[in-house]
Amino acid sequence: MVPFAGYSMPVQYPAGLMAEHLHTRSAAGLFDVSHMGQLRLVGPDAAAALESLMPVDVIDLPAGKQRYGLLLNEDGGIIDDLMFFNRNMTDSANGGDLFVIVNGACKAGDIAHIEQKISDRCQVIPMPEMALMALQGPQAVAALQRLAPGVEKLVFMTGGRFTVAGCDCFLTRSGYTGEDGFEISVHASQAAALARALLAQPEVKPVGLGARNSLRLEAGLCLYGNDIDTTTTPVEANLNWAMQKVRRTGGARAGGFPGADKILAQLADPGTLTRKRVGLVALERIPVRDHTALQSPDGAAIGEVTSGLLGPSINQPVAMGYVSPEFAALGTRVNAIVRGKPVPMQISAMPFVPNRYFRG
Repeated sequence: MVPFAGYSMPVQYPAGLMAEHLHTRSAAGLFDVSHMGQLRLVGPDAAAALESLMPVDVIDLPAGKQRYGLLLNEDGGIIDDLMFFNRNMTDSANGGDLFVIVNGACKAGDIAHIEQKISDRCQVIPMPEMALMALQGPQAVAALQRLAPGVEKLVFMTGGRFTVAGCDCFLTRSGYTGEDGFEISVHASQAAALARALLAQPEVKPVGLGARNSLRLEAGLCLYGNDIDTTTTPVEANLNWAMQKVRRTGGARAGGFPGADKILAQLADPGTLTRKRVGLVALERIPVRDHTALQSPDGAAIGEVTSGLLGPSINQPVAMGYVSPEFAALGTRVNAIVRGKPVPMQISAMPFVPNRYFRG
């Protein structure tokens, strides 16, 4: 157990990080991620209000669907990344009901920011009484549908209310591992019972923070505070896919989000970027860790690794980081400086392990 974001969190269980990682890739792993922040935005103007804080299409997200979002500051830097779900189908009396999940280390600041900016337009309702679990892996659906028949009908980034082993849950078919799986919100009073019911399934083993990190890195997913922060824009972070056309120049609701001028200019002219997030694979079996300096073959400083480890699924050192744009093309060779010695690396496509989301 280690302290993290004000909680005591499991880094690993007795099986160990490597076994937990590989079990999630082959069967199903259960993660307690109750440190994350859960909140609701309620009212007829909730979608438009949230959309004013992000370069993302919130208004047109259909009921029953989930989307990835980015809270931005006035300089276009990322305050946090989050998930939001249109729950209108379950609580339509209010005319708008968005369920939002933010990162644990950022949740107090995020909720304060959201309240300050939009509490005059919708109700902002933090949900500290709710726990959150993630059941991830190719056998997650087999385990969960035994306890909640019908969940197998969901596809990636959809969800709804289900009774799971007698517990009232709100769950989505999504996650942070690159695998098929589910994220399950449940009242804290029922969390232990739900966890025990899931762990009683033959496919399921508990997984800690260590393997959560190695799984998400293999999947090419950013970790807030490492790979993205208030100094990185979504364009530098190579998260253009998260900014829908309707919010871009020429779109029906272009701009109107914090830092819009800067971000729309970067989208229009990528030549203005000074750095770009890339995937990296080491060409020698030497792990390359966070904050390792990156150099060009002739020894010039070109960037830094933001996340790096030996990828358990592929048995190769993988990393992500930022490099000068002229070194960002796939296949480009760079050097990581590990204990004073250059380790050759190559710019690689992400994810490093193919995603296996269930799209129906």
